[in-house]
Amino acid sequence: MMGGHHAASGAAAWIAVTSTAPIAFGCYPGVSDIGVMTGTLVCAGAALLPDADHHNGTIANSLPPVTEGLTKLVGHLSGGHRNGTHSILGVLVFTALAWGAGTLSLETERFGSVLIGPGIMCVLLVAFAMDALKLTRRGVLWPWIAAVSLATIIAVFAPEEWWWMPFSVALGCTVHLLGDFLTTMGIPLFWPLANRPPRWITRNKWLPFDNMWTRGGNLALPILGDAGSIREWIVMTPITLYAVVGFGWALLSQMGFDVESRWDMLIASLTAMI
Repeated sequence: MMGGHHAASGAAAWIAVTSTAPIAFGCYPGVSDIGVMTGTLVCAGAALLPDADHHNGTIANSLPPVTEGLTKLVGHLSGGHRNGTHSILGVLVFTALAWGAGTLSLETERFGSVLIGPGIMCVLLVAFAMDALKLTRRGVLWPWIAAVSLATIIAVFAPEEWWWMPFSVALGCTVHLLGDFLTTMGIPLFWPLANRPPRWITRNKWLPFDNMWTRGGNLALPILGDAGSIREWIVMTPITLYAVVGFGWALLSQMGFDVESRWDMLIASLTAMI
């Protein structure tokens, strides 16, 4: 799946599980409207984390030169692109890192407890999301300015929102794996176990599940075809619009608009027309 679509799916997943809007499930309660909005960007960035093993992917180009070196290191530790970071173990490691970062703080006399770890995570994840969603320009200076500025705004206006950081990272990474699982390349879900198919599967290409268990051990349900296919765009376009609507709902609600009553009026009008 393409980087922008990974980010959009992460944003949509966050809206679906945290928003209290009628279009969402709201199964992760306690997140404020500010948390829904900030978490949308954070989870969109987290949905790109499994591609931190790609030396020339979205993450590598998001905050140069730091992310360039970071992706090379991650790729080396995880066995190259689409290996360790695209597995259950990879999701657990990313989630543990997010939890650990959430415990890093600095006590100051003027500002009290400054959450250093969540701040760094926010800068990175927001930068990943903004680059993938084409919300910032490429270069050395501008991505840093945009990411740090937005992360600072979030830290100032929503300092209490970081308790959901590990969950947003876990959710984003899981959605990424699901997206790649639906493409032809699949994912090494049980890495570092090889999990290669038996010979009777590889020898009999006519079997219906031959493309669901690759020779390299990747598992797939390739209903989207290759990454960037027309099918992927057809599926991801409404999902992206869903994320935009959910973000807009939280924004209007935070601004004081009675969005839910307007929604009820709209539904009533549509029902009357039918």
